[in-house]
Amino acid sequence: MTDDFKPPIKSRTTKELLAIAGAPKKWNSRAYKLAIDELYNRKVDSKLIDQSKYLEKKKENLQVLKIAKESYSLFDFLFNFGGTLIEIIFAWNLEKEGYLRKAEQQKKFRIVLFFLIAIVLLLI
Repeated sequence: MTDDFKPPIKSRTTKELLAIAGAPKKWNSRAYKLAIDELYNRKVDSKLIDQSKYLEKKKENLQVLKIAKESYSLFDFLFNFGGTLIEIIFAWNLEKEGYLRKAEQQKKFRIVLFFLIAIVLLLI
């Protein structure tokens, strides 16, 4: 298998190779395979490889949790009112993308917005 990456996989530090080995989804499958092979050639303990995979999984889980807890704040409405309002009205995929709290807030905002529009239309 040719190592045509820049910088070449073999010239990378063990720490960089462990980062590649820990996150196979983020890397080209060839780069991952070359990194694993190079780690074994350097006689790096397989526990370190497993540990790097574990740590990467933890990072991914933390990112998913962070996204799930993200919510709209007062500053979103103060500094980006139009963008936030457009997102609330037209974005239908917040829950699919993992923004669970924002999706829940979006449902409530839509109900309030609907009633505000209904009241304005009744008063006109």
